[in-house]
Amino acid sequence: MIWIVPVLVLLCFLLTHRWRYKAEPPLDRGLIPWLGHALEFGKDAAKFITRMKLKHGNIFTVRAAGRYVTLLLDPHSYDEVINDPDSLDFGRYAQVLMERIFNLRLPLHQPEKAKAMMKRHFMGASLSTLNSTMSRNLETLLKTEMPLNQRNWKEEGLFQLSYSLLFKAGYLTLFGGEQNNNSTDPSRVYEEYKKLEGVLCSLARGTLRKEEKRTAQSIQRKLWELLAPAGLTEESGSSPWLHAYRRLLKEDGVDEEMQSRAVLMQLWATQGNVGPAAFWLLGYLLTNPEALTAVKREFGQISQMASSGTPLMDKSTKTPVFDSVLEETLRLTAAPFITREVVRDKTLHMADGQDYLLRKGDRLCLFPFVSPQMDPEVHPEPQKFKFNRFLNEDGSVKKDFYKGGKKLKYYTMPWGAGTNGCVGRQFAINTIRKFVYVLLTSYDLELCDSNAQLPEKDASRYGFGMLQPQGDLLVRYTPRETR
Repeated sequence: MIWIVPVLVLLCFLLTHRWRYKAEPPLDRGLIPWLGHALEFGKDAAKFITRMKLKHGNIFTVRAAGRYVTLLLDPHSYDEVINDPDSLDFGRYAQVLMERIFNLRLPLHQPEKAKAMMKRHFMGASLSTLNSTMSRNLETLLKTEMPLNQRNWKEEGLFQLSYSLLFKAGYLTLFGGEQNNNSTDPSRVYEEYKKLEGVLCSLARGTLRKEEKRTAQSIQRKLWELLAPAGLTEESGSSPWLHAYRRLLKEDGVDEEMQSRAVLMQLWATQGNVGPAAFWLLGYLLTNPEALTAVKREFGQISQMASSGTPLMDKSTKTPVFDSVLEETLRLTAAPFITREVVRDKTLHMADGQDYLLRKGDRLCLFPFVSPQMDPEVHPEPQKFKFNRFLNEDGSVKKDFYKGGKKLKYYTMPWGAGTNGCVGRQFAINTIRKFVYVLLTSYDLELCDSNAQLPEKDASRYGFGMLQPQGDLLVRYTPRETR
């Protein structure tokens, strides 16, 4: 009977082993059966993918926890993925994440209807209304944190300051209105949300231990309760977008319990990246005096010309220096995966003339953080913050970047691309710009330690939007009028 064990091992190997077929991308299974490269992938995806790129080139397939994932890293070929919804499906993986992170199952998941509805509320005249409401909430919260008659410096971590203020202002603008009663208090929602965010990546990967799962479920239940009233009625104080989203869910037969879970998903989608982006931008400015001086000069000129109290929430206001700083910040810190499920065999036509077969049932990922954002051929000295990287010598916006002698369509991709690009992009940009403008023009803001450096990035968050820091950057600030 001893012979049974090696036979079973051999049988398991034959059933789970995969060979590379002709015309398929290079295959790297890793040394550990089934698990493959999952541990290294999850620990630091950017480092792992960069290593695989050096080994295999711009396209390769790796095994990770029983799944085969093909990485495409040639930005000239990205449209082959973005423009093929028939063979490469976005919705299936999105549904997997919805269930893992938010315990959310929508019976008729119709992303096209939801996207069209969001465009009506985050663009055009509706965007102007959102901008005004967000501006008012931001200024009110800042004055609460630091009253204009306050004469002492206040010390705080820059990440905590940026994330908490922008989250609360965004929550009041889109979800909570101005009631500030116990059920919709933005501080309570923020504190619970931060707890959920601490386990979000593990939830997405399905790697939580039993006790951690119970803790995560408890946090989720508290957030569902806090968000239950949001958008239910016209009197809830929520934005017209949230009312419309609730109506769409109700029309699709989603009950109120599952609606609360969907609202939590939207809270993460709308508020999870703006605060971290503002932190990195301000952190780069405070640790790069030349960049800080240039942005302050630009903001000062706008303040002198502005006739209203909120000039920077208007898209027509031109801020090329700030825009370059934001673009550079996102190049260095925005690191989402663009993921598709291969729902039928597809021949991928690369820009270099090579054809590769993608196998049905595999997963395909673009990782723009590695290429093009950190590609030294596209962006020389890619690890270095250069505030004017996206400006031409005459001060105009620079849009011409090249790889292999050919102009790139995608030289950064923090907002995604194609039909699944971020609908709220302009609202997010306006919000960050307004926040930075108010801090730099109405307050004196400086590092507590003039020699302090930005904290390291949390490598476990690659693939999940904006990166977050390992630690914080201590700053102090005081209203300019009182000094």
